[in-house]
Amino acid sequence: MIDDGFAKGRTRNTSAGRPGGFIRSCKPSRRSCPNGICPAFSLYLGPVTFYYLVVVDVEGFGRRPVPMQASLRTAMYEVVRNAFHDCHLPWDDVEKLDRGDGIVMLVPPATDPITLAGPLIRALHDCLREKASFFSAEHQMRLRVALHQGTCHQDTNGWVGEPINTVSRLVDAAPLRAALTAADAATMAVIASDDIYRGVIRQGYRQIDKTRFAPVDIDIKEVHERAWILVPGYRQPPGIEPGSPQGSGSSDRASAAPPAHVRQNKPAGIHFHGPVTFGGGQIIGDKIVHGDETHGGTALR
Repeated sequence: MIDDGFAKGRTRNTSAGRPGGFIRSCKPSRRSCPNGICPAFSLYLGPVTFYYLVVVDVEGFGRRPVPMQASLRTAMYEVVRNAFHDCHLPWDDVEKLDRGDGIVMLVPPATDPITLAGPLIRALHDCLREKASFFSAEHQMRLRVALHQGTCHQDTNGWVGEPINTVSRLVDAAPLRAALTAADAATMAVIASDDIYRGVIRQGYRQIDKTRFAPVDIDIKEVHERAWILVPGYRQPPGIEPGSPQGSGSSDRASAAPPAHVRQNKPAGIHFHGPVTFGGGQIIGDKIVHGDETHGGTALR
């Protein structure tokens, strides 16, 4: 006789109308199941589903008094919901895992990832600036945001999957915290996994300025990988030492523009360093030529 899953002691879990695994009904005895825990217990897992993951986390949440925490949570949900609506993203279709001081959001796979990595980040920034215009300094709300993607399962208690673990580590990573701490004027700092960077950000879509993302190496618990940090309003994220890319498939930093302070400190033109002969005359020292102007250097005849 073929066991189709409805054999004695097993029942099919059809929660939410989805096919899935099985839950074994067992009445453990002390003799067969030590400590009353049945080793043969089968946990229900729903079908594997791909999601884009967006996490927001309020900076310094735990340092606030409880009434202020409650107010910040309300404001956090309002900011995120308004940002989704501004970008015409399906807020009601998003699976939301509340984390107290943050939200893990599983965004449906039909969602455009370009919108998540570009317009949604700008919308969050705008909504946070709006809140900052009438929040006091003590009630300041700044967010750390993480972007990732991958497959997740729904079980009897919620959601589980390696991407959920990874994105939770990313939003709490030390480089992201350091960038937001150093960016006094910022409302948020964003970290994107290497999967999101390679598949979406670095492709050059007009909605995303890839030159503003800096690479960092994340090494926290089970996560050891490259990630990319952005601080809206800054040419490059402050407070971090960008990691140097490893491997040909991890980045395209060679094509990225140098930081703003490097570009601004060197005027345009031709730079000469040390004694050179130019146009029949010798020049000692540094000399810069651009247009009809020259600066520095001593000409010898």
